[in-house]
Amino acid sequence: MKTYGILLIGCGHIGMEHLLDIYFRDNVRIVAVVDTDEDRARSAAKRCGSAWGTDYRPFLQDPRVEIVIIATYTDTHLPILKDCLAAGKHVLCEKPIARTYEDGEAFVQAVRDTDKKVLVAHILRHNGSYQKIRELIRGGAIGELRLVRMSQNHHTATKEEWNRHRRLLEDCSPTLDCGVHYYDIIHWITGGNITEVTGMGTTTQDDTVRENHNIVTFRTDCGCSGYYEVGWGESIRTCNLKEFIGTKGRITLNMRLGREYDVEEGDLITVYHSDTGVYESINCHAEYKDMYAQLATLIQMIEEDTDGDPTIEDVWRSFRVAYASAESIATGKTVYL
Repeated sequence: MKTYGILLIGCGHIGMEHLLDIYFRDNVRIVAVVDTDEDRARSAAKRCGSAWGTDYRPFLQDPRVEIVIIATYTDTHLPILKDCLAAGKHVLCEKPIARTYEDGEAFVQAVRDTDKKVLVAHILRHNGSYQKIRELIRGGAIGELRLVRMSQNHHTATKEEWNRHRRLLEDCSPTLDCGVHYYDIIHWITGGNITEVTGMGTTTQDDTVRENHNIVTFRTDCGCSGYYEVGWGESIRTCNLKEFIGTKGRITLNMRLGREYDVEEGDLITVYHSDTGVYESINCHAEYKDMYAQLATLIQMIEEDTDGDPTIEDVWRSFRVAYASAESIATGKTVYL
């Protein structure tokens, strides 16, 4: 088994999620971790016994580094990607790919132009519960999918949490930052395309640079409609609703931590069959953020010369929808894709 040398750039919340799920794997060796915060970089290095620094560029010259994980703020993704590809490294990059449409285009074009492998972290594609839901819907368990209800609100219970999310808001709206995941899920599950979006936004507190709560409705070219709600804030209640409604029933996902009973059984997928009135319960032991599954996908791309899952074209499609959603919120007009 080949061991891959990893450079992690960004040791904040999501960077540590990556690090703590991969550093002990047999085919992974953490060569170095980097963060502009010296204390944070040093602390992360102690976790995995690696080198550390505050500038990633010298580490790109290290031949032991084969894969770079970019876990920094959105506005830095494009320049870091370009440096990594110029140094001949494969890349796993956090979403969204950029804060502007032009930078998004440039990111996608850089991936198209390189012979190195790049995977964008659309983590839900690697989640076992969403994979099962896709299998059920594609298999006709609820007939023809007509309606999707998705809510992903987060209560920032501490000042530290709110400050982290407020920094995310400096780069882009919640519907762009998180929406790329869920618009991608719609494309991935239905096999269709989102063709129009209409959004609105609200500010629930004063110390934010933009609206911290978004609701977007959408339509697809395969007869499915729905809405996506996302908000972060000190007075917003956490809500994690995922419901898929078809002509013969519905599927509801209840994440493990949201279960009242049987938490040890994992996520709960409930299928209601409207023709018989029967409820079917499926326990799914899935990692909500399976960081190693993403890295394993990138390694498979490298070893088998595949395009990965999602492909860069899938990423671009969902980014365009997310960007259109943010545009609709800003203008108050429906955007057609």
